Amino acid sequence: MPVINRIAEFHDEVTAWRRDLHENPELLYDVHRTAGIVAEKLKAFGCDEVVPGIGKTGVVGVIRGKSNTSGRVIGLRADMDALPIEEITGVPYASKVPGKMHACGHDGHTAMLLGAAKYLAETRNFDGTAIIIFQPAEEGGAGGKAMVDDGMMERWGIQEVYGMHNAPGLPVGTFATRPGALLAAADFFTIEVEGKGSHAAEPHKGVDTLVVAANILLALQSIVARNLDPLKSGVVTVGAFNGGHAHNVIPQTVKMLGTVRTLVPEVRDLLEKRVRETAEGIAAAYGAVAKVDYQRNYPVTVNHPKETDFAVKVAREVAGADKVEPNVTPIMGGEDFSFMLESRPGNMIWIGNGDTAACHHPAYDFNDAAIPHGVTYWVRLVETGMPSR
Repeated sequence: MPVINRIAEFHDEVTAWRRDLHENPELLYDVHRTAGIVAEKLKAFGCDEVVPGIGKTGVVGVIRGKSNTSGRVIGLRADMDALPIEEITGVPYASKVPGKMHACGHDGHTAMLLGAAKYLAETRNFDGTAIIIFQPAEEGGAGGKAMVDDGMMERWGIQEVYGMHNAPGLPVGTFATRPGALLAAADFFTIEVEGKGSHAAEPHKGVDTLVVAANILLALQSIVARNLDPLKSGVVTVGAFNGGHAHNVIPQTVKMLGTVRTLVPEVRDLLEKRVRETAEGIAAAYGAVAKVDYQRNYPVTVNHPKETDFAVKVAREVAGADKVEPNVTPIMGGEDFSFMLESRPGNMIWIGNGDTAACHHPAYDFNDAAIPHGVTYWVRLVETGMPSR
């Protein structure tokens, strides 16, 4: 079943919404303009309820079908926030806000779900209730957790929840997902090494924190290679290394920032343990001290088998069986839709964004050609999951 004709008719309208959001990116929970536009449109579409302020600045819309004999309630989620990146796309609708851009396609996600809400509110060709979820702060702020903690699932009786994310490199009009782990747990660490500052010409009178930290950095790279089962997956990356300000001074302290990505709990535990032991042990060997602040952030994004089978079925109806990958390889990025999937069964699916720059790249742009496919998927998910009687 291809793109729905009515959805194809308002493709340009949804594209215009998307580009307006792209021009006006907002970060984390500070998505007041975006959330305001979302709430305004949901009300204009005729949603039965529109509730802002869920999880600080999230918005929930409720659309009831023509009947509700099934008692079914399905949640659909999109994220609204942008990234602190300077855009270099050069498109006419490029970000008007210095240092901020929609570099992960959340503008597209929001626009597609608004398109689905418009169609579902017009037709209501289903038996049950669709809960339309727009969340803030996916990019590091755990907005999904904030909405769950705010009682969203219980308040609206959500039984299943579904998410969708664009995938650069996957052709437009295609989908991909898998049961089980789709994205990794994303943890962050800060290692502060304290030694003894001294003149660079007299290193023997100090404890060189740069040498200590450099050895810690190199040793961290051996954790996955020499501690982890080769058949399992893990990533340890140091993304920042800061210390010293002068040519002739050995600094008192050096700070490193990094991330750990894992797909299963036992590997997560192992890598945290080894990061701590490696930093503290090497520092002690040099006569320095390493303080490790290790923060567990987003959990693994785990798709539920039954709901994933359903999502694959719907995607195949929309795109054709040959354009849906049902067992895609997991990636080590993180996603806070994981909190919603811990609260309720559901699925996250990739939608093709074509041959574009990668997410989080300053040249990235959401591909508007994907809009009708994404909107149709959302609509069919509701209509197939809660068929009209």
